[in-house]
Amino acid sequence: MTPTPVTGLISDNVVGFARALRAAGIPVGPGAVIDALNALQVIEIGNRADVFTTLEAVFVKRHEHALVFAQAFDLFFRAAEDWKHMLDSVPLPDQAKKKPPPASRRVQEAFAQPQMTEAPQAEEQELRLSVSDREVLQKKDFAQMSAAEIAAVTRAIAEMKLPQAELRTRRYQPDRRGLRLDLRRTLRGSLRTGGDIIDIHRLGRIDKPAPIVALLDISGSMSEYTRLFLHFLHAITDARKRVSVFLFGTRLTNVTRALRARDPDEALASCSLSVEDWAGGTRIATSLHSFNKLWGRRVLGQGAIVLLISDGLEREADAKLAFEMDRLHRSCRRLIWLNPLLRYGGFEAKAQGIKMMLPHVDEFRPVHNLSSIEGLIAALSSGLSPRHASHIRPAA
Repeated sequence: MTPTPVTGLISDNVVGFARALRAAGIPVGPGAVIDALNALQVIEIGNRADVFTTLEAVFVKRHEHALVFAQAFDLFFRAAEDWKHMLDSVPLPDQAKKKPPPASRRVQEAFAQPQMTEAPQAEEQELRLSVSDREVLQKKDFAQMSAAEIAAVTRAIAEMKLPQAELRTRRYQPDRRGLRLDLRRTLRGSLRTGGDIIDIHRLGRIDKPAPIVALLDISGSMSEYTRLFLHFLHAITDARKRVSVFLFGTRLTNVTRALRARDPDEALASCSLSVEDWAGGTRIATSLHSFNKLWGRRVLGQGAIVLLISDGLEREADAKLAFEMDRLHRSCRRLIWLNPLLRYGGFEAKAQGIKMMLPHVDEFRPVHNLSSIEGLIAALSSGLSPRHASHIRPAA
């Protein structure tokens, strides 16, 4: 069968599809569009599977982009049907009742963006508005944001300069400015000159990024903040190697491997699938006991910094909670408690759980807007000594 030649309409569709992929986050350049048009000339365009495979081979260069490409292809090249009429007159099938796959929301937003043929003045006006909105979002509470504002905050978090504070280890490496003499390399170099020492080699300490361990409360009272915190932790995990993330409500779940996915939507979807107690109750003492017993020695070594993200509203606050907090505090280099309740100016530690937890933390910080997250990044990047407690608020 002779392949169908690529017409002007098909070329326009491929160009429009490439623009949609760029808006969804897949880097597609003009050269890839030309390669796609040439590849479509040697296949049967009437076969949907062949078209999908051809465009995927040309446009997708990284594994994490495959899921976004599949969603965009299904949405762009689907059959022309009156979907609104079907939804109004026919009951939803079982497939439509399922949760949307990861990255589908981002793809739909990319297709919903205005065309690139608008006037430059309108683009400049929109840019000025976006800068003004960015200033407003800096201090706006996450719980009071709309869906569009949450999407803007998510992008802002991904663009933040992430903490890269380093710890000095006991190991050494060759360093011209080092303070320690490398006797072995110096003597070996003297053999070339008949025993005369000409070059003195030195050693310097090896600095490595401080490990970060995050314990995130996913109970019902934290549901308005959980997703944005996960975006922040995903950004940290993507930029650093030694990051461990645990979610807890009524039980503890390790989601470190799930957050290592490059695509944020795919990473968050994997986290939700691995957690069974999402937006449920809170058992902080039980979760901390599981962490200290099963994971403490594995992830808290080498001067780890622990981020405890919780409102501290423990229903079963007793001496066990204080014991587990003290054990966690003694096992890490710094314990930073991030509490969204600190957004209130007149906050007082009246809850029994907060009173028991507060004496065992190094820093007590708010985390409810972009400004508080930037403050956290500055604290993680600073050279504060361990057991630094200047941000702790005394219990009432």
